[in-house]
Amino acid sequence: MQQMRVCAVALPLVAECDCGGRRREAVSLWEGQREGQKKKQIPFGKANKKSKCRGKSKCRGKGSSKGKRKGRVVDRSLGWKTGIACALMMAAGVTAVAQQTNGNTNGSNVPDAPAPTAPAPMSGLKGQIAPGMGMPALPDPDAQQPAAPQPAQQKPAQPSAPAATMQSSGSGLDSVQRTAPELPPAGQGNQAVVTTLRSYTNFVVVPVTVKDNKGNLVAGLTFRNFQVYEDGQRQALRLFTVDPAPLSVAFVIDQSLTQDVMSKVNASLGAIQGAMTPYDEVAVFTYNNGAQEATGFTGAQSHRLEAVLALAKATGRDEGVPVNSGPLAGCSISTNGNCSDPNLQVGRSAGGTQFMTIPKEIHTLNDAILLAATSLSRRPPGRRRLIYVVSDGKEYGSKATTKEVIKYLQTNQIAVYATLVGDSARWVEGYMSRFHLPFQMNDNILFKYAQATGGSLDSERSVNGIEKSYMHIAEEARTQYTLGYISHQPLIDGKYRTIEVRVDRPNVDVTAKPGYYPTAQYFR
Repeated sequence: MQQMRVCAVALPLVAECDCGGRRREAVSLWEGQREGQKKKQIPFGKANKKSKCRGKSKCRGKGSSKGKRKGRVVDRSLGWKTGIACALMMAAGVTAVAQQTNGNTNGSNVPDAPAPTAPAPMSGLKGQIAPGMGMPALPDPDAQQPAAPQPAQQKPAQPSAPAATMQSSGSGLDSVQRTAPELPPAGQGNQAVVTTLRSYTNFVVVPVTVKDNKGNLVAGLTFRNFQVYEDGQRQALRLFTVDPAPLSVAFVIDQSLTQDVMSKVNASLGAIQGAMTPYDEVAVFTYNNGAQEATGFTGAQSHRLEAVLALAKATGRDEGVPVNSGPLAGCSISTNGNCSDPNLQVGRSAGGTQFMTIPKEIHTLNDAILLAATSLSRRPPGRRRLIYVVSDGKEYGSKATTKEVIKYLQTNQIAVYATLVGDSARWVEGYMSRFHLPFQMNDNILFKYAQATGGSLDSERSVNGIEKSYMHIAEEARTQYTLGYISHQPLIDGKYRTIEVRVDRPNVDVTAKPGYYPTAQYFR
């Protein structure tokens, strides 16, 4: 400890002073006998004159430098020697520590990291992967290997699992779907549908729409994700395609709307052609007090359709409140003393002499849909048949019933899409309008048509919303998944057959027709 203290004092003195005493530099001398005294710096020249030797120690040499630290006098001539000794001791200690560290490192014997190796080539998979089918199912390593045959006392085999639950996770094939369906190349899916229809008379085509919980279309599904059941029995898919199909659309425009709603519909009719493609065809039908055909099927981008849509605009129904009594009641136009409209003639069909019966509103929606469906049923196979209705959904005064029209639509593979406007587009009133009150007209029956044929509805109240609904519904109908299977039922028995489509994806909404009626007209 004494030697380390001497080294601590001598090192700064050796670093600052010259060995021969030729350089005169300021040296910090610490004075004081007790701890806590004030430090004082004295120049080197004055230090020899003012410093006094204390105790029995004697001053050595005139040029010797003396320093005081805590009552002990340190001779400067010994500073550089002590510094050299301390430096040698420190160097020896560092060398010993380094040797000990190297010895520990060599003794631990840490292995080196493995060198990177290149991945194995995939040449062995050639011919094992087919587009749309993937690789064949690999054997399950956990499955029990079959035991060697025993000559005697062999146990009977266990019964196999039901066919609906025997599925393979690798290729998507099972006991029902033994082979992959026909996967036509891109752009040839519609032609494959027509060819299969002509080859198999009991071939059934099911367009399917899949949406997520936000209403967006789900793309990228394959035939492995779908299961089709007819009358509760699973069917093997014979055709699967995602090619967009050309549309045959019959537009049905309600002209019995109120004037404010009819003005919005008139302003939106110009956007119908923007939602169509040159491969689509369109026919226009209108109805108020009876259904009328404005034009037959024509090109969706033709000038004829543009002119017909302009002629289909109407003023709408008057929103005034009818008066059935008082001096303002009666007929405004009379001929020979009688009302020109017999429905408003007092004492006749309008009622007695004291009051008049207000005639009911006429909305022949069923007749208009049946007229459009009759024209659509004559379109060739391979085209997607749609009826697009722009209306509030009210029905009264039609000759055809809703049940009869729905059966005709299901027989001829026709789907009904609609844009609800007016009162049926309101949030609460639109939902309540689906309930029918006795002895009153139906306020909204379009939801029945959409559910029974695999279509969809949009509720819009603005011109911009109605125009966007044309685009959304046309896109949804064009980009559906097309599934095809051969029915196990007899060709034509006149019975209704239910269809259920399942998708093995969570939180999705599947839209498809719930069933159909077989007919020879569809297979001709």
